[in-house]
Amino acid sequence: MIVYEYPFNERIRTLLRLEDLYEKFAFFIGQDHPQHHHVALATMFEMLEVAGRADLKSDLLQELERQKQTLLGFKSNPNVEAEMLDTILFDLDRISAALIASQGKTGQHIRENEWLMSIRGRTIIPGGACEFDLPSYYAWQHDSAEQRLADIHKWFTPLAPLFDAIGMVLRLLRESGRPVKMIAQTGSYQQMLQGKAYQMLRLNIDEALGAIPEISANKYMLWIRFTSQDGDMKPKAFEGDVPFELSLCSF
Repeated sequence: MIVYEYPFNERIRTLLRLEDLYEKFAFFIGQDHPQHHHVALATMFEMLEVAGRADLKSDLLQELERQKQTLLGFKSNPNVEAEMLDTILFDLDRISAALIASQGKTGQHIRENEWLMSIRGRTIIPGGACEFDLPSYYAWQHDSAEQRLADIHKWFTPLAPLFDAIGMVLRLLRESGRPVKMIAQTGSYQQMLQGKAYQMLRLNIDEALGAIPEISANKYMLWIRFTSQDGDMKPKAFEGDVPFELSLCSF
């Protein structure tokens, strides 16, 4: 099964982009080659670009607190597993405390590092990080893998609370949706949303079908058009019926 996610607003779009960048970053720092670490560092610079919104940290703190208060309301519900609820509440408190403790603007420690900023400035230029452009960076790439990893972890550590918060918010949002089996007849599906404010759509589909969803939505209507790809990868309308699972997520 392939899971496609579609954000209904700019805030969730930003969180999904940052989550995607973090997954890429985590993969490349798990490798040992200098080129892998170069991509990890370039990805960290991309994180700073996306996380540049000044209110992202406060938005996350407000959402974590709102989720905490909502979950506290389930404390007296006998149908809720108390141990699991306590674990989530503990994680919310831990993540919120770490985010509050993080000082200054997101990534400020990187922006104040002239060496990292010189690399950032060159990596946005195609081929701009060659050895003759950045000899000190080239020398760093020839350090041991252990030393490079230690450096990257040191630079990323102040950003970690932000990504822990993003992970928790998106986890709770995903868990709010309940999958419903649907069929897109002749490759098209529409649903009226009646003004309800959803924040994300999740669509599960069997990859063997070869159907690719193109999604557009607002608070009034959802439209999904399925396409397929031919030999030159050009999309074309999917002609058959497409079974899929749809989850509409909101806090």
